[in-house]
Amino acid sequence: MKEIVSHFAIQGTVKDVRPLGNGLINTTYKVETVEKEAPDYVLQNVNVSIFPDIDLLMNNIVEVTGHIRKKLEAANTYDIDRKVLNFVPATDGKYYYFDGEKYWRVMVYIPDTISKTGVSLESSYIVGKTFANFQAMLADIPVQLGETIKDFHNIEWRLQQLRDAVAADPVGRANEPEVKQLLDEIWKRADEMSKSERLYREGKLPKRICHCDTKVDNILFDQNDNVLCVIDLDTVMPSFIFSDFGDFLRSAANTTAEDDPDLKNVNFNFDIFKAFTEGYLEGARCFLTPIEIENLPYATALFPYMQTVRFFADYINGDTYFKVTYPEHNLIRTRNQFRLLQCVEEAFPKMQEFIKSQL
Repeated sequence: MKEIVSHFAIQGTVKDVRPLGNGLINTTYKVETVEKEAPDYVLQNVNVSIFPDIDLLMNNIVEVTGHIRKKLEAANTYDIDRKVLNFVPATDGKYYYFDGEKYWRVMVYIPDTISKTGVSLESSYIVGKTFANFQAMLADIPVQLGETIKDFHNIEWRLQQLRDAVAADPVGRANEPEVKQLLDEIWKRADEMSKSERLYREGKLPKRICHCDTKVDNILFDQNDNVLCVIDLDTVMPSFIFSDFGDFLRSAANTTAEDDPDLKNVNFNFDIFKAFTEGYLEGARCFLTPIEIENLPYATALFPYMQTVRFFADYINGDTYFKVTYPEHNLIRTRNQFRLLQCVEEAFPKMQEFIKSQL
């Protein structure tokens, strides 16, 4: 590990390298230095099976953090180094190092921080406001960023994956009666749910720089519970603002786990929706267009619909993508997400009314 760190332009002498956190995608270590005046660092092994274009990935991150830093400097922000991530270049000038087998990157460690997890009204409001502010800071970024995961939230592509799964039917599940019934419900909504891609092609809906993984876990706080900065920037890429809005509510506003087989437990927590939306509009109304605001209820429905499609395609394909612990696991997830979608659809008038009240 020390040998790997030696390929980066860090300050100070490395004293120790030890595991940090429990991230599911990248393996992370804390690099401690000897000198008091030198910072500590975070060393990460980047998972290129998920993010295959390391140059595009790191270019996105460096452009985003650089733009945020300029904004903070222009506003004479106090303690900037704690309010934006700072990546360290390798000795060859790139922002990663390839050791012949793995890709590595280094950023400055921000000390005395708190990470949070879980969903509450307070955390939902904070997540909404923080990620809206993040989008607002990047609304005028002067460069074109790339997609780190191609078509990640493209519903038309996800629907095509489902069509392909049904056509191939590799394990003979496509003709099960319940499968046919669920497919009918999905196809019935396909045109309406593809509205975002259609509006984009018509030039009516913009793509913006979004985080695409909105949750309180991806925010760093100081010891007094003040927000410092947004972290885990690998999924930052051009997308509809619906990605940051709808995906948070899909998981946070579901009243049960996404694989709970008892559909009576599935409901849409409207109080979580209100708290998150209040925070989000507080930070984002300065740049959102009327069509983006008008379609926030659609965004709330889009993501349980998209997850229904993804779980269902994997079930029909024989469970090749999502980890399962029993044969019907993906079917249970599909039913769960579809029930959540129905609950969101029932809440449409209330969502529209609440959003109007916030403007």
